[in-house]
Amino acid sequence: MLCAYAQSQDPADPLAGLVVGELPDPGAPYPDWVPVQVRAAALNHHDLWSLRGVGLPVDRLPMILGTDAAGVLDDGTEVIVHSVIPSRDWHGDETLDPRRTLLSELHPGTLAERVWVPAGNVVPKAPELTWTEAACLPTAYLTAYRLLFDAAALRPGGTVLIQGAGGGVASAATVLARAAGLRVWVTSRSAAKRDRARELGAHEAFEPGARLPDQVDAVVETVGEATWSHSLRALRPGGTVAVAGATSGAMPPADLNRVFFRSLRVVGTTMGTREQLVALQQMLVATGVRPVVDDVVRLADVGPALGRMASGDVVGKLVVDLAAA
Repeated sequence: MLCAYAQSQDPADPLAGLVVGELPDPGAPYPDWVPVQVRAAALNHHDLWSLRGVGLPVDRLPMILGTDAAGVLDDGTEVIVHSVIPSRDWHGDETLDPRRTLLSELHPGTLAERVWVPAGNVVPKAPELTWTEAACLPTAYLTAYRLLFDAAALRPGGTVLIQGAGGGVASAATVLARAAGLRVWVTSRSAAKRDRARELGAHEAFEPGARLPDQVDAVVETVGEATWSHSLRALRPGGTVAVAGATSGAMPPADLNRVFFRSLRVVGTTMGTREQLVALQQMLVATGVRPVVDDVVRLADVGPALGRMASGDVVGKLVVDLAAA
């Protein structure tokens, strides 16, 4: 089976351990798992972290990478794969299961011709979405959906600041927030990315740390240390920082005086539930909004694509077309 996998790990040179080649089809680990013939799969920073040795023990190598996919079941049903795998005895919100994993952490991932998943982890794909668009949803767009409408509990008319425009989650949050009737502000160090964010629906774009015209109801925070102080200062009293990442570092000053004097909420979240993936897809169909795709590549070109992602030279999602493999 042709796939992209981590053969080894190197924190300084993650792409050194990436291989695109043949591995045996792993088969079903349990009787209630089903195979999905992958049509498209999206890349994420999770793939780079796995190649760096974060979250993926070396004794699980080689490991097929990838958390996002859309494809076809054996009976011809077109589906999107929900990549959060709860433990077998878990009930309720699967993201709260302390033993949950994502595809490519314990079980082989989606950057392959075929992936095996629990039968409950597939969502019928709406015919209105292309394979490329559907493959973007399970990580970045699902995370953005949960950040905006669950963690931050934003409603139409509210104002949200999205730190670090250009990344997969930030771009997703921009288009979803605008479609939901929010006032959308973003930040980026890059003038080109600020311009692109405005094209995607942001009402205004600012340099990092800039003084804003008004305080905001919530901040979508995936950058971490570099933007944390600005995120707290930007909030109105009672506002929320919804956190789903820390790409610039995870240990910013807490600024607890500001947190408790202004009754701020800091809410962490990761990914989302199957039900939220269903709701996200329904939102896209109803609004006409579609994922922002930077480029579509062949499986053979996963390495250069991940290199672009590592350099920050991406706006939106990078998607792998398995039909072109």
